Amino acid sequence: MSVTELFETSGVADDADLQFSADGHLRHLLTLRGLNRRQITDLLDRAETFLSRPGQAAVRSQALKGVTVGNLFFEPSTRTRASFELAATRLGADLLNLDVNTSARKKGESILDTIYTLQAMQIDVFVIRDASAGVPAYIARNVNDYVMILNAGEASVSHPTQGLLDLMTIRQHKGNFEDLTVAIVGDIAHSRVARSASEGLMIMGVGELRLISPEALAPDPDDFPGASILHRLKEGIRGADVVMALRIQRERIGSLDGIPGIDEYFANFGISHERMKLAAADAIVMHPGPMNRGIEIESSLADSQCSVITDQVTNGVAIRMAVLSTVVETMERQ
Repeated sequence: MSVTELFETSGVADDADLQFSADGHLRHLLTLRGLNRRQITDLLDRAETFLSRPGQAAVRSQALKGVTVGNLFFEPSTRTRASFELAATRLGADLLNLDVNTSARKKGESILDTIYTLQAMQIDVFVIRDASAGVPAYIARNVNDYVMILNAGEASVSHPTQGLLDLMTIRQHKGNFEDLTVAIVGDIAHSRVARSASEGLMIMGVGELRLISPEALAPDPDDFPGASILHRLKEGIRGADVVMALRIQRERIGSLDGIPGIDEYFANFGISHERMKLAAADAIVMHPGPMNRGIEIESSLADSQCSVITDQVTNGVAIRMAVLSTVVETMERQ
């Protein structure tokens, strides 16, 4: 039995209720499923308090003084890992970073033995990124009652803090969700970003959600209830208020048969200045990174006035500060 099958047959891969304490407060963040509009709004509002103006000193507090955060990244990461590191240190936490190259998992140690070892060193919050589905929930089921688990990217299944920072960025520029048409373009089938963003947008009552991809990269419609699944870029971005480009997740694709090559992909699904003329006049352009300029997005568009990509990065630190401080408050209430 594979690692993924082990987690899924344990019944934890879809357990959104596991996230909450007995009194209904957020203890773990594993997925955006199970959160309601008020809970998400509270997280976005809290994140806004951690923003400062460009050129001003970063917002800091001692909300996590005496708390130890362990970043366990068993997949490569730049933005998510760096922002969780900054979020923890700016809140006054002690910080441990561990990646696959320095982990005893390379020697055959089980994931739970790794967790139990670090738990014995009094790690309070584990930030987990892993290539196998179900890992964050599996760990959350097996840690001590006072330990918190945050999902920093789980296979192609979930990336909840990315979903939250995308919602935060959209809200900053558009004000509300109900009247918006959001188009997400690219490898939807293998994208945890698309899944979490879609879950969050649906919870917040987005007007229309369009998912545009080559047929070979299209998702199962049952995984995205309420969304329109399209295969023509012009149809998908016409009149859209928000256009988010995604890269092809080659590391998660077993076979590249039927996947467009670079030139073909940009010709049919690349977001460019010319194609953005079909979108709303004040449309914004997003990308979760890492970007492949000239493939999923025209380089000059990524740096243009309608691009909010750097805002997404800035908001990533604030969102992770909001999530960390929220779950620690929950445990302090217990």
